[in-house]
Amino acid sequence: MSCDLLPTERPGPHYQGDIYNIINWEDAIHSEWDLMIAHPPCTFLCSSGLHWNKRRPERAEETEKALRFVRMLMETPIPKIAIENPIGCISTRIRKQDQIIQPHQFGHDASKSTCLWLKGLPLLVPTKHIEPRIVNGKKRWGNQTDSGQNKLPPSVDRWAQRSKTYEGIAEAMAVQWG
Repeated sequence: MSCDLLPTERPGPHYQGDIYNIINWEDAIHSEWDLMIAHPPCTFLCSSGLHWNKRRPERAEETEKALRFVRMLMETPIPKIAIENPIGCISTRIRKQDQIIQPHQFGHDASKSTCLWLKGLPLLVPTKHIEPRIVNGKKRWGNQTDSGQNKLPPSVDRWAQRSKTYEGIAEAMAVQWG
């Protein structure tokens, strides 16, 4: 079952709403949940956005709220938990990640360092490596410009495009942990 504040993009069981409405934390240890793979919003957690906290101090409280949410997810008494997020302040403010994965390790011509914090789960094993192209002696994947920047231009839905989980990674999670 998936849970998100947004509608699902795939067929299957989906709860559109707040995770607090489907997991009773006081009684979660007795619940039917045995595995949670969480993708908390990265807007106020990832390194690429944290620099804005100095320019816009009101964002710092949003980062604190996001960190409280991640702590709550990590402390949920579900036996197997994976929390996925880009490199950012979770590793420095809560605990170091267990693993950093890349889409190019799972069959995608893309680079995007993604951290995993695991409880009761083994490290995710790469399934298919994609070689990069070489530009001026540096590795570049299909989602990068020759200078190494992300190719997605600014847009109203750039955040949604950037936050999608690559299918090869999702499939590896389902096969290896499901």
